[in-house]
Amino acid sequence: MVAQIESERGPARAEIFETANARFKRRCRTCVWASLIVATAVHFCVLRFFPALSAADVGFDVVEFEAIDLPPEVEIPPPPERIARPAVPVVATTNLDEDVTIAPTTFEENPVDRLPPPPSETVRLSERPVLTPFTVGPRLKDRVRAQRIVQSKYPQHLQEANIGGVVLVWAFIDEQGVVRNSVVRQTSQIDVLDEAALAAVREFRFVPALLRDTNVPVWISIPITFAVIDP
Repeated sequence: MVAQIESERGPARAEIFETANARFKRRCRTCVWASLIVATAVHFCVLRFFPALSAADVGFDVVEFEAIDLPPEVEIPPPPERIARPAVPVVATTNLDEDVTIAPTTFEENPVDRLPPPPSETVRLSERPVLTPFTVGPRLKDRVRAQRIVQSKYPQHLQEANIGGVVLVWAFIDEQGVVRNSVVRQTSQIDVLDEAALAAVREFRFVPALLRDTNVPVWISIPITFAVIDP
C-alpha cells in the first residue's frame, strides 16, 4: 500500500506495508464463504439421498388380571381367663409325744434266714462308674498333647462336613494316672464321635488323685469337644 503524506516542506511519498491482522481478516472472509458453500452442499446431499424413515409398530398385548376371592377374616379368640391365685399353704401343727422311741433292732424280729442274700459276685471298682472319695482330684499332665490326641481321633469326613459335638466321658484313672476304662456318660448322638472320644480319653495321662497323702483310683467325668479349628 502506498499513501501520500503532506508536510510543511511539501507532499512526500511513503510506503505503508500490509499488517498481519489485515492479512488474517482477508483470509477469514475467504474461509467463511468456502465453509458456507461446503456446508450447504453437505446438507443438500444428506437431505436428498438420506433413506426414507417409517414408523414401526409398537403395540403391546393387554394382560388380563383375574380377581381372587380373599379368605375370610380369622377370628382371634379372647384371652384365657385369669388363673386364680393358689392357696397359701398352711403348716399343720402336730403335738408329738415325748415318750415316742424307736424300737431296737434285734435278731428275734429280723431272723437271719429272712435277710437278703449277699451279692453273688463282687464288682470291681474299674468295671463301672461309682462314687470314689478323694481330697485332690487328678489332672492332665499335658493339655496340649491331649488336644492333639482329640484332634487326631476326629473323623476326617466329619471335619470336612463341619460336623462336631460334645461327648461326656466317664474315665477310670488308677494310682499311676493311667486311664484303665472309659464309658460314655452323655452321648453326642453320633456313634462315631462317641467312639472317638472313648479312644482319645484312653490315651490321656494324668497326675493321680490323692486321698490325704495316698494315690487312689477314681472315676471322673471328662467333656470331649469335637469342633473344626480355623487355620
